[in-house]
Amino acid sequence: MFSNNDFPLSPVPLDQRKGFVSMTSVLLGFTFFTATMWAGGKLGSSFSFYELIGLIFIGNLLLGGYAASLGYIAYRTGLNTVLLSRYCFGNQGSKLVDLILGFTQIGWYAWGTATIAIVLVELLNLPQSLTLPLMLLFGFAFCLTALIGYRGLEFLSKISVPAMLFFIGLSLFQGAIDIGGIEALISQTPEQSLSYSAAITLVFGTFVSGATQATNWSRFSKSGKIAITSTLLAFFIGNGLMIFVGAFGVLVYQEADMVDVLVSQGFMLIAVLMLFSNIWTTQDNTIYNFAAAGCHLLRTKQRSRVILAGASIGTLLAVFGMYEFLIPFLILLGTFIPPIGAIIITDFWLKRRHDTLSFEDVTFSKINYAGLIAYSMGSGAAYLSEWVAPIIGILVAAISYGLLDLLLKKQVQIEA
Repeated sequence: MFSNNDFPLSPVPLDQRKGFVSMTSVLLGFTFFTATMWAGGKLGSSFSFYELIGLIFIGNLLLGGYAASLGYIAYRTGLNTVLLSRYCFGNQGSKLVDLILGFTQIGWYAWGTATIAIVLVELLNLPQSLTLPLMLLFGFAFCLTALIGYRGLEFLSKISVPAMLFFIGLSLFQGAIDIGGIEALISQTPEQSLSYSAAITLVFGTFVSGATQATNWSRFSKSGKIAITSTLLAFFIGNGLMIFVGAFGVLVYQEADMVDVLVSQGFMLIAVLMLFSNIWTTQDNTIYNFAAAGCHLLRTKQRSRVILAGASIGTLLAVFGMYEFLIPFLILLGTFIPPIGAIIITDFWLKRRHDTLSFEDVTFSKINYAGLIAYSMGSGAAYLSEWVAPIIGILVAAISYGLLDLLLKKQVQIEA
């Protein structure tokens, strides 16, 4: 039943590739994320309706373009982000990517495990003593579909995504009635203040770590068109919908989370179903991402063992309350993750787009200093930037890598 493979250390063969519906379902299941709604809630209280729509459009267009670029490269090569990182960071240098991406995913897994237990206890008025047992239960239950592999994620997403779209549509319809129509919604005035650059950073940065690792699924695409369109649907449309839902909830009910909104509307059963659908489809994708990074770090094909180890660590972090301290740090890491994707994109288009040598036949350098230096420069620029930090990080990393790679090549030629 459980798959030990899913090609953690090799390209996805052509006969294992998936179609549009499969790819879109899995990716939408990943992007339907509670934390994104909270980001939308922040925007909803800070901007007028038309400003809000414009910011959602711009922020998610940037995010979708970034994710789709990586998605196309994943399709062309059959490789995910951590495998692609060997080209531009080196065989040993790529382990830095494994650690950064793996840590963020296990942190979010701890957050999701704790969140569903805490919310469920509050929602159903259960005894507080059940919180820890529920964390243990969900911590391991969530990883079951990931243990099965891509097929498990696909099966769950094909059920959960249409259900969530129905729940969201029902809630938006009821909310429009409760507020007195679309005109009343548009006439809402912002109560807080937030700069445009901070808003775009919030939209782009909240899920950019997920966008960087969406290659774990887009590498299964049958065609470049499927890779690009399914990724855009997930990260431009899907993530944008989550931002809007959070903003809508705050404007109408002063609640960003769809689960809380559904409870306010009197849809208790649907709220519980939404909670499970939303958290589970993100959690199994998150632990799947952790397994990709962990298998690459350890150079092992024992994906199931890595998943179980990750679920154990994430559950322990949830049980001991450490997830509360992780979230600000994980959000900060959103600043340091986009340069990784930028360097991979730059490396492919500058050096690999016509490459016919198979991944197994490539002799990788131990450390690619151009990649590591460019990553440091991009991350530093993003951290110090007062503008849209992730975008600055992407631009600086991409330009730095292109120039450094050229300079180091010239240096080798001069020495030769």
